[in-house]
This record gives sequence, structure tokens and C-alpha cells, in this order.
Amino acid sequence: MTIEDDIAFFEKVPMLGLLGRAALRIIAIGAESRTVHEGEVLFYAGDHADSAFVIQEGSFELRPERAETDVAIARRGTLLGELAMMTPTVRPATATALEPSTVIRISRGLFLKMLEGYPEAARRLRDAMAARTDNWTHELQNVREAGERKDAT
Repeated sequence: MTIEDDIAFFEKVPMLGLLGRAALRIIAIGAESRTVHEGEVLFYAGDHADSAFVIQEGSFELRPERAETDVAIARRGTLLGELAMMTPTVRPATATALEPSTVIRISRGLFLKMLEGYPEAARRLRDAMAARTDNWTHELQNVREAGERKDAT
């Protein structure tokens, strides 16, 4: 794929699409493509994370460390580990390729340097993350209120 193909692909990934073409060009130039074979583990739950991965082709099973949590399937265009691009974190699940797959690794260093060079992209990202956090807060409040109503009956 060309740099322009990678930029067009990144534009379709919800969080990355916020950044704009110029910022995505930096990511496309600095990111690393990797092939993952069927059955191969991309990362394990509990691993320290210093990058995110965008699934370019294929699919992955995401199995959380806790057995009682549901397994998820991630497909093309999914960004795995977005928080790891901004801050040290730990992988919450093990990602295993369900078929031959290709991922694009975006390191924290690359992502943070891009944000330094594109402050408008950083502002758009901050605003989107603040909106998501606000939505989560409202959803948690609704769950809590529903539980309180149930306890009252």
C-alpha cells in the first residue's frame, strides 16, 4: 500500500479520522506494518503497552484476562489500544489472530510527536475524548439510578 492508501484507510478509523490528513501523513510515514499468522498472539492481557494497532486485514479474538468477561472479535478498521498511544497502560485482553492478518503499529512516541506538531489535531482529539468520557459518565449514572430504583422496590 502507498502512503496515500494508508492515509485514506486511517481516515476511516473513527479516532484517527479526527486528526486530519496532514497529521495522518506523519502517522502513515512512521507507522510499522506487521503480518500476524492465524493463531498467533499479537499481545497478551497484562502486557505493558507502548503502542496501538489498527487492523488492516483479518480479525482477532480479544480475550480478557477475567474469564467471566465476554470474548470480542475485532475486524478491519478497529484500533486496538488507543490509550497506549498517549500514556503507559496495560493490555486488558489477549489478541489472537483468527486468520492471516495485517496490523499497523502506531507507537506512543510517534503519536505524541505528531500531536506536538499538529495542535489542532490534538484539540480535536481532546474534545472527542472529553465527549466520550461525558457519555460514559451519563451511562454509569443511568445504571446506578436503575439499580437504586430496583433496590427500592
